Amino acid sequence: MADFGGHDLDGFRAEARAWLEENFPASLRRDPSAVAETETSAAQPTGDVALWKQRMGAKGWGVPTWPTQYGGGGLSRAEARVLAEEMAAIGAPNPIGGMGVIMFGPTLLEYGNEDQLRRHIPPIVKGELRWCQGFSEPGAGSDLAGLQTKAVDMGETGWLVNGSKIWTSGAHLADWCFCLVRTDPSKKHEGISFLLIDMKSPGVEARPILLINGTTPFCETFFTDVKVPKENLMGPLNGGWTIAKRLLQHERQGISGANAQPGAAGPGQVPGPALDELARTYLGVDEDGRLADPDLRARLTKHLMEEKAFQLTGQRAAVENRSNSGPSAVSSVLKNVGSWVRQERAELAVEILGHQGVGWSGEGFSDDEIGTMRAMLRGKSGTIAGGSQEVQSNIISKRILGLPEATQAR
Repeated sequence: MADFGGHDLDGFRAEARAWLEENFPASLRRDPSAVAETETSAAQPTGDVALWKQRMGAKGWGVPTWPTQYGGGGLSRAEARVLAEEMAAIGAPNPIGGMGVIMFGPTLLEYGNEDQLRRHIPPIVKGELRWCQGFSEPGAGSDLAGLQTKAVDMGETGWLVNGSKIWTSGAHLADWCFCLVRTDPSKKHEGISFLLIDMKSPGVEARPILLINGTTPFCETFFTDVKVPKENLMGPLNGGWTIAKRLLQHERQGISGANAQPGAAGPGQVPGPALDELARTYLGVDEDGRLADPDLRARLTKHLMEEKAFQLTGQRAAVENRSNSGPSAVSSVLKNVGSWVRQERAELAVEILGHQGVGWSGEGFSDDEIGTMRAMLRGKSGTIAGGSQEVQSNIISKRILGLPEATQAR
């Protein structure tokens, strides 16, 4: 590729447009949702979906700003925005995703050593491996630092891990797990380390949890005498809490949808067309071309304004976060607001569909209508996942507003 240096954006736009026209399969322009469906499927992508993933992985444009020495696109932020615009214009979804891209990869680039970077970043760039997150435990959810999964130093043989995790997204499909473990039982935050665990190791068991919407994205994960090589410790011994805070920043922005490229869907986001198009289809318009229901029209307008304001705030925060100034509490604001915005959108979509919005299966309901109801139910977990709404509010009050610790009345 020519070196545009971030200045000749018109030239880069022309090159990106030409590459996309040549490499994005025509069949996916008719059904772009086929790419997103592979993220939560146990089966490997096939056909044009696999071809598109291979081409984007080889180009490095699935992670456009990551360093080229590890397979990333090496683009400037301005070039990455141009690429996202061109992908949205042609209806080309990004086939490279998952926790490796959203959470672990950016954290590894900041805290991993050279051997870890060269081993783990290229497979993430190419979408070859899936990662899961071993953080929450049955007795350590909101108080994550209370975790008890232990990693004992066995000398040259490595670490011996015993314990369990809960709500481990995609653990039954994952190849690797980035995991918080206790390496010093005498300390709380300062006794936690960040360990990388091969999910195919003997002693690892993932049990899927059935959710109310009929899916099983979460698991109980058990570690019984799991042997982990010494080199899989990321960062300093007992320094895992600092790394975890940085990763949680990426996770909360990912859950909020603040980092999504145009056209991307966040967790629990309603499938199908935009809300205003959905309302015109199902409810109709008056003689002036406005939505026939004035109350819904007002609430929908308010929601769309809030959604746009949130997206712009997320874009600004994403630029500020690249300053490498350390974990930021702004991600807590984005996580809370993003969860509320998506839940409101899902509820409005079900309301717009009317009786077609209460379908669960069977004839009489389209896939999009069924998906809308299930997405609404799935989206209810958004105010809990990645740190509950209450935990984020405490972080906002202390680290952004500077309010004192709450004290119990006597």
